[in-house]
Amino acid sequence: MPEQIERKETDEAYWEIQKFLSMALKANPNVLECLYTPLVELCKPPADELLAERSRFLSKMVYQTYNGYVLSQFKKLEQDLRTVGEIRWKHAMHLIRLQLAGITALTEGRVPVRVADELRERLLAIKRNEVPWKEIESWRLELHERFDAALASSKLPDRPDYRWANDFLIRARRSMV
Repeated sequence: MPEQIERKETDEAYWEIQKFLSMALKANPNVLECLYTPLVELCKPPADELLAERSRFLSKMVYQTYNGYVLSQFKKLEQDLRTVGEIRWKHAMHLIRLQLAGITALTEGRVPVRVADELRERLLAIKRNEVPWKEIESWRLELHERFDAALASSKLPDRPDYRWANDFLIRARRSMV
């Protein structure tokens, strides 16, 4: 059985439950957004328990996962700008959105899936290449400082609840037998 199935045409991904839990425990942004999306149409056991206990996956690891990815990807964008003279603007927008989401996760203990209305247009302007690179870089640096402050003041635990996740995996697998 594969751990992951992807449909590139529709931008869909499906994960085997152990893989999903493992990625959630590592604060994978895509997986955490799945746990926090308001667009759940149908939820049956054991998924209802997973959603009810989703906060067990949130920890200060959000900082290292989100911020580490953003920093590495911004370096690549800067290199593309120097060597090619162009970047993927949609990617830049998503990196800023990821910083915003990480800050919210650390300060509010939830993963926002929808962007606040006052930020939406600014992010879309980045995607449309209507924002100068210097302005994007300035916003990124400001958000980086806010991210550092959010980590320092976060009430989230240092690590997610590994024991609960392991017990959940065992219960989920037993329920499917």
